[in-house]
Amino acid sequence: MAMRKWVMTILVIGSLIGLSGCAEKTTKEKTQEEKITDPQKESIQKPPKEPQKVEPIVVNVVDPDTKLILKTFLPIDLGFETDPENYKKELEKWAKELARGTETATGYDQRMVLDKLDENGQIIKGKPQIILDEAVLVERLMTASSKGGDVELPLEVTDSGYNPEDAAHLSEVVLASFTTYFSSGVVGRSKNIELSAKAIDQIIVGTKDIFSFNTTVGPSDTEHGYQPAKEIVNKQLVDGIGGGICQTSSTLFNAVDQVGVRYVEKHHHSLSVGYVPAGRDATVSYGGPDFRFQNTIGVPFIIKTIYGKGKLTVEVRTSATYQSLIAKGN
Repeated sequence: MAMRKWVMTILVIGSLIGLSGCAEKTTKEKTQEEKITDPQKESIQKPPKEPQKVEPIVVNVVDPDTKLILKTFLPIDLGFETDPENYKKELEKWAKELARGTETATGYDQRMVLDKLDENGQIIKGKPQIILDEAVLVERLMTASSKGGDVELPLEVTDSGYNPEDAAHLSEVVLASFTTYFSSGVVGRSKNIELSAKAIDQIIVGTKDIFSFNTTVGPSDTEHGYQPAKEIVNKQLVDGIGGGICQTSSTLFNAVDQVGVRYVEKHHHSLSVGYVPAGRDATVSYGGPDFRFQNTIGVPFIIKTIYGKGKLTVEVRTSATYQSLIAKGN
């Protein structure tokens, strides 16, 4: 009887162990099934990743002084990748217009407006010469077109080549002088000569400076006091506002020609004029032919005009110190 109870106990224990093993197996199988199905559920729940958008390359052209953006380029839209040669030509065209201007817009290039002395010997400041280097600008734009970024305009700014402290001494010595004559009874012509002569009086021409008659004198129109007078147009003597200013420019030419300047621009009249020898004239017209020269004598000088009754004299003067330097240089 005791033996039977012992056997029954063993059977009961074994059954419990078996049931426990089955329960454990079921749990393990369930866990494995979850491991298999969970990734599938995750892939269904998460939407597919969208491809990242590539932002187009942008090039900004910036004014170095104001820091304002003048123009924005999208190189890919202008054919940088498909036709780089044509793209470069378009940049060159744009750079040229930006530098030299168009019919509707003023360019960055500016001629120098030279300083001058007022009646009290004080300096009246002009403006520096500004040149936009077109080739450098195009080169910078081509480089930036592959990676993007800002490109500043390569501006070359040149101030007048003289020491302001020396300005008061520039009238000490006359280097050259030339005089022309006219009829003081011709009122309009006389007035025009007087106004243009006054405009170039006391102009300081520094070393390497370029003098421009048209830039210095400005428009010879009624708004600036100029009067009708005879002038040469297409080999004809006609009435026009400002007739006579060419006598001022021609007198100036014959004065500065004695000191050995370099001529940048010079034109003859279509007819001979009586106030200077043949071939010694310099015709000008605002917006047209100009008389321009560069000071290449090595020292700054000042232009002095003396207007009198029927007579105009133009002198080239400098300081005594500079005169000795010119003498040594020659």
